[in-house]
Amino acid sequence: MDASALHTALQLAASGDTGLSLEKRAALGASLPLLQRDYRFERVWFWGCIQGVRDAYYIAQGLGPDLAAPRSRLYRCSEGGAGNGPGRRDGGVAGERLGMRGLGLESPAAVRGLRPVPDGARARVALVAGSLNCVEWSLLPPATEEMVAQAELLEGRFQGDPSFEYEYAEVNAEDDERFLDDGKELTMKEENRLVATIEQIDRAVGIIPRRAFMKTPLGSVHENRNFEGLSLTEAKKLSSYFHFTEPVNLKNKTLLEKADLDPSTDFLDSLEHDVPQGSWTVQLEKGSTVVVLRSLLWLGLTFYHVPVTKQYGYIYCGTGEKNLDLPFML
Repeated sequence: MDASALHTALQLAASGDTGLSLEKRAALGASLPLLQRDYRFERVWFWGCIQGVRDAYYIAQGLGPDLAAPRSRLYRCSEGGAGNGPGRRDGGVAGERLGMRGLGLESPAAVRGLRPVPDGARARVALVAGSLNCVEWSLLPPATEEMVAQAELLEGRFQGDPSFEYEYAEVNAEDDERFLDDGKELTMKEENRLVATIEQIDRAVGIIPRRAFMKTPLGSVHENRNFEGLSLTEAKKLSSYFHFTEPVNLKNKTLLEKADLDPSTDFLDSLEHDVPQGSWTVQLEKGSTVVVLRSLLWLGLTFYHVPVTKQYGYIYCGTGEKNLDLPFML
């Protein structure tokens, strides 16, 4: 959800229990605009939080002019021990703490080994804070296919410590051959698992309303200024919502099926063909003035849209675990 309208958006999605206290909401409302200013993002989205056993990760995403380009991801940990103090053992870039001007902290460009994000660029970034004020953030490394594949083998809750290492107790021969390197045990840091989980959730359930974004002939994606919201009838249909990720089903459609599609707005996959069927719930709330979609595959993902307005967004607040039992529950 857009950080510029964070408080209103959280109220609209509040029935999904975002798990954010008034203190955290106030801190986010103060720090996210500074984050956008210092990194020269076109906009900043508050992605949500992943609850760990000990601490929680709060994630923000920075976007440039091209909304389809890789996003800058920033996260913070709710408690100490996740920054570059004693609890941080790897000493990597993600352990560096980034401050924001105006809060008595360092400029992001001054942090060792980091460069300011150029105008028009969006790299996947994340920030870790060692306090409860949601002010300090740390960078996450970009997600790779290998990270995602390794994370899919892991089960159980996050610990809340980015330096925690998971060991794969049981892997089959194929996975062992793919990931083992020089005879070392197959391990994965929680920081990398966090990156991969965010990527998985964005690919599977990161959604936008139809016609909210438009694709130019050059391939870049921008906000559609003519979008005035879906009608109430449209807003209750899954076909009116698109996955905000690289399309898969669209490429398999025939020319006849694409004949009625507008290439500038219908360039993504809709939710109506998601597998398994029934993985989304659509509800009218607040006196039928807000349409709320919830994912049953990634429990904790809540999307809202106020019909006939430009107000929409999604937030994830959960444990970061995929509901693998969903096919047996439907």
